[in-house]
Amino acid sequence: MTSIASERPERFSIGRAFSNTFSVIGRSFVPLAAIVGLFSTLPALLYNIWSFRQIAKIAVPGASFEQSAMAGYGAVSTIAGLVLLILAFLAQAALVRATIEDLNGKRPSIGDCIQIALRSFLPTLGIGLVIIVAIFLVAMILTIITMAIPIVGGVTALLSLIPIAMWLISISVAVPVAVQERPGVFASISRSRALTKGSRWRIFALFLVLGIVAIGLQAVFTLLFQAAIVSGGISTTGLIAAAIGSSLLSTIISGVISVAIAVTYIELRQVKEGTSVDELAEIFS
Repeated sequence: MTSIASERPERFSIGRAFSNTFSVIGRSFVPLAAIVGLFSTLPALLYNIWSFRQIAKIAVPGASFEQSAMAGYGAVSTIAGLVLLILAFLAQAALVRATIEDLNGKRPSIGDCIQIALRSFLPTLGIGLVIIVAIFLVAMILTIITMAIPIVGGVTALLSLIPIAMWLISISVAVPVAVQERPGVFASISRSRALTKGSRWRIFALFLVLGIVAIGLQAVFTLLFQAAIVSGGISTTGLIAAAIGSSLLSTIISGVISVAIAVTYIELRQVKEGTSVDELAEIFS
């Protein structure tokens, strides 16, 4: 492996980001898969096995499912979702290190990447909580407006999608900043906004394509699972197979997106500051 060119690019390139993302995945598949498997695939598999069994009970015609059981399912799913989200941020932190090492021409060390992720746990968690709280507050405000004035609220909700998406894009490299530069939670968010300024529409296009592919794959899988239940139920073996398939699909998607975020951060550092991958890698040497 050789490090990517240190020549300073003039602007963020969607094509170069795509190319570097899948080049990193291809060259360092084993360490990346180990990191994603530990932080994402295994926890998601445990949850999906439990979740699919509950869904299968609900979906079977004539089956009874108490309200208390439904409430329990919702509570467990919410808690599990938060845990999986936190682990996803940890995975992203580890993948930042792995991506920098790969693009610097080295083979990423699984232990080193995990150590970096654990060291960055608190700021990574803080960034995740800021994002969750911000989205929750915006959702509450839009819901209240929609309930009070349905027509105005509906239009407001639609019009707010673009600024919300652009805000998420503006802070998309906050975790790599926290891992690499270690300035703290809010400073990482501010630094991300500075790095993405001027490149947000290109970054939006990059993740829009990845998002559309991800949604399409998830939709196909969901339809197949639902069809299997409706056509006569699903066996225990089928449930396990479905859980494995769903876990692999979701973690592959999250892994690709995490590497793309790390590549985006590196690309932005090169565009804005002319920082080479060698210089980024030296911080941890």
